[in-house]
Amino acid sequence: MNEQQQTLWGFMAEQKDKLLEQTIQHIGLTFISLFIAVAIGLPLGIFIARRKQFSGPVLGVAGVLQTIPSIALLGFMIPVLGIGPKPAIAALLLYALLPIIRNTFTGIVGVDAAVKEAATAMGMSKWQVLFKVELPLAMPVIFAGVRTATVITVGVATLASYIAAGGLGEFIFGGISLNNTNMILAGAIPAALLAIVFDFLLSRLQKLNIKKLKIATASLPLLLILLSSFYFLPSAYATKLKAGFTPEFMGRHDGNLGLQSKYGLKISTVVISDAVMYKAAYEKQLDVISGYSTDGRLKAYNLVVLDDDKKIFPPYYAAPIVRESSLKKFALLEKILNLLADKINDSVMTALNYKTDYLHQSPEKVAKDFLVDKGLWKPARNGNNGLVRIGSKIFGEQYILANMYSMLIKGNSDYGVATKTGLGGTKICFDALTNDAIDFYPEYTGTGLLAILQPSLKTVDSLTSSKEATYNYVKKGFHEKYNIAWLKPIGFNNAYALMIREKQAKDLKIKTISDLKRYLESK
Repeated sequence: MNEQQQTLWGFMAEQKDKLLEQTIQHIGLTFISLFIAVAIGLPLGIFIARRKQFSGPVLGVAGVLQTIPSIALLGFMIPVLGIGPKPAIAALLLYALLPIIRNTFTGIVGVDAAVKEAATAMGMSKWQVLFKVELPLAMPVIFAGVRTATVITVGVATLASYIAAGGLGEFIFGGISLNNTNMILAGAIPAALLAIVFDFLLSRLQKLNIKKLKIATASLPLLLILLSSFYFLPSAYATKLKAGFTPEFMGRHDGNLGLQSKYGLKISTVVISDAVMYKAAYEKQLDVISGYSTDGRLKAYNLVVLDDDKKIFPPYYAAPIVRESSLKKFALLEKILNLLADKINDSVMTALNYKTDYLHQSPEKVAKDFLVDKGLWKPARNGNNGLVRIGSKIFGEQYILANMYSMLIKGNSDYGVATKTGLGGTKICFDALTNDAIDFYPEYTGTGLLAILQPSLKTVDSLTSSKEATYNYVKKGFHEKYNIAWLKPIGFNNAYALMIREKQAKDLKIKTISDLKRYLESK
């Protein structure tokens, strides 16, 4: 059933088990981070309230940490802590620190000096003044900081799925990749509701009288620990092998859904960005990953592709897709883009990807070297006869192709070029194309079929055994539905694949996806 035929509530009902698992993980991840943030932020706030000369630097550092883009902060953590919950928790607690430290400092400093003097005059020690006077009076302000930190953490925790830490971000990013609004909302609505519910409950605590607030404060650590434990509940049902799949792969019928329906494959999965999943497999943090058959990291990390013996992965032949209005506007564009037609086969694309993914050569250099080798490169001309806008998805192969097309256009016409690379997944790129934000981008026939046109499963099954049938179907469908043209295929088939470490595959005698299923069932 495609997205247009299925309501949001129908989708959520269908995915209720996965949605519950992700919600539980999200709550656990939020409160593990919050618990550690309170354990660090509360004493630090008390310290700078006592030593005000340190308040500026401490609050300044906490403020700077919160200005770092969350996805960048997660990226900084990966080399140190790897993938999974550790880097996610570290990043989330850093985001939660500022409101907790600042409100603790503000609350304690704001206690009336006369009240503190009276307590001292009654013979109270500094510790007694702190615990019996300052903290109780400052607690409403401190709770306000915890409220703010909680809402921030619930929101930022959606990004944790990019590094295999789970949570509701799995649905959100899967939906973005798959052009599936139902999937996006299935993750976004529960995340928003969690933020609202937790904020409301903490606001009620904040309004309690001093006596009740003391009881609530004493029970807060136990409550945080209890909610933190939610994160580990789904792992109790884990299989022996662990798989890491991209958000897009998780929601596709030629991905995890197909593995479950056609193979009956049941394996513990986490959602992870393709930017880090290959290395995670190499470092034995994951056993099985979803990947792309022409990815250069196969060679770099000693991975092998499992044979798709039941043929769930359709052809993924790459070709530029272009707005038909752009082809009319730029008369030479189709001829120029077709210069790459049938020029790159699977092995060549794998070698090009290897240069960017592992040897860290720039996509510009890789693209130019290839064009020079094929006699296709020409110096750029004046570029003042209109601007062609090129888009790409957010992985190396797309960057290489976008640069090749940019150089071909500049060298074979007087058109200028603007590249908008790294647009994320299929939904973002395709929306940019249909909304006239770009003129073309490289796409794959399997993606066009399953993620964009979304025909019935019967139609899909009738097409996927033939690359020509798949190409002709998407070419006709895109023209009729979107006024978008598929130009000639580039030549390579970057199909989805399941991958495993070469040594592990030999040790476990796993060559096909069916072998993997049999191994899992035997354990």
